[in-house]
Amino acid sequence: MADIFERLLKNYGPIGQHRKRAHGYFAFPKLEGEISSRMKFRGKEMIVWSLNNYLGLANHPEIRKTDAEAAAQYGLALPMGARMMSGNTDLHEQLEQELAAFEKKEDCILLNYGYQGMVSLIDSLCSRHDVIVYDAESHACIIDGLRLHPGHRFVFKHNDMEDCEKQLQRATALIEKQNAGGILLISEGVFGMAGDQGKLKEIVSLKKKFDFRLLVDDAHGFGTLGKTGAGAGEEQGCQDEIDLYFSTFAKSMASIGAFVAGPHEIIDYIRYNIRSQIFAKSLPMPLVVGNLKRLELLRNHPELKEKLWHNALKLQKGLKERGFDIGTTNSVVTPVYMKGDVPEATSMVMDLRENYGVFASIVVYPVIPKGHIIYRLIPSSVHTDEDIELTLQAFSETKKKLDAGEYNVESIPDMADVSSKRFDYILNKPRNK
Repeated sequence: MADIFERLLKNYGPIGQHRKRAHGYFAFPKLEGEISSRMKFRGKEMIVWSLNNYLGLANHPEIRKTDAEAAAQYGLALPMGARMMSGNTDLHEQLEQELAAFEKKEDCILLNYGYQGMVSLIDSLCSRHDVIVYDAESHACIIDGLRLHPGHRFVFKHNDMEDCEKQLQRATALIEKQNAGGILLISEGVFGMAGDQGKLKEIVSLKKKFDFRLLVDDAHGFGTLGKTGAGAGEEQGCQDEIDLYFSTFAKSMASIGAFVAGPHEIIDYIRYNIRSQIFAKSLPMPLVVGNLKRLELLRNHPELKEKLWHNALKLQKGLKERGFDIGTTNSVVTPVYMKGDVPEATSMVMDLRENYGVFASIVVYPVIPKGHIIYRLIPSSVHTDEDIELTLQAFSETKKKLDAGEYNVESIPDMADVSSKRFDYILNKPRNK
């Protein structure tokens, strides 16, 4: 018989294998100070492009005041128990009502977390006879929810409506053959890696040909898209045709929790059947009060979203003018695509942080194919024009080094070298031919 722990220790996984060199720097870094466009990393001030604080609410004075007063008044324990048993309050229901009205849906249910909420939502909606059709670039929470699904699932190529229709045809044929079940189609309002919006308007038009329900995860669109900030459905003029609208408080609201909005009877079904909420403690009162305040600011201060878009468009325009590939983003999420392997990517990240004071998240193999690098820049309303200009300059200079082969080091640098030696020395260690 194999020992489970022994098996785990022999294979830490594609990312975990680099843990000893990466921990604390590339993985699990510690940003310190007030949440803003500039924070400290390892004692140095950085321009930070890795926080989903889109509207700058994390440190908004009204938010900080509300959060503090709610914590002092209620503490973190209230309400005790799951909502179905002893953890329901008027304020929980008020937040649900206000979110439903904001999203122009009949009803809404709060969820403790976005990731957990989506996993459990899929589980509660679909039986073994139902078929799920979903976008190939769906977020990990959707993929994990699909893994719990005992029935069939068909994936369509990212934002490819021809393939989406093909998969709907396959799903429909299967439903008709087994004479049971229905179809749930899942897409995203904004895909968080590439920044492109899901083709929701085109998807809902397929309802004329196919019988399915649409669930949209709009974590990155809520608060950033649409005239009022209601998200990608509002932006594309098809919110009414989205059957279930899901989003999280962890992005634009700079908080914790999530929600799903839709028809009253379906939300009521979810309320009485979603296991992750029925068997979990209720969302703490300070978070509920804080989220009510955040929603109020989102509704009543459009200038926050306007400043966010000013910064996003300025950043994206500057990158394109300097010859960078930012893909097909039509949201504030700003990917920067480059060529390079893991050692080159990590050296470039270190150069940006140590010598230019720019902290940006990077994605490399095995998340994406070998030979590719993606920087994922997240602008916010609190970034300044100076932040943007300095970042553009840093990216231009480090891109020249990348293209010239200056980051061709032997392997991922050991973090001990960063603190004990000059960073220039690390970059100049040539790769063995």
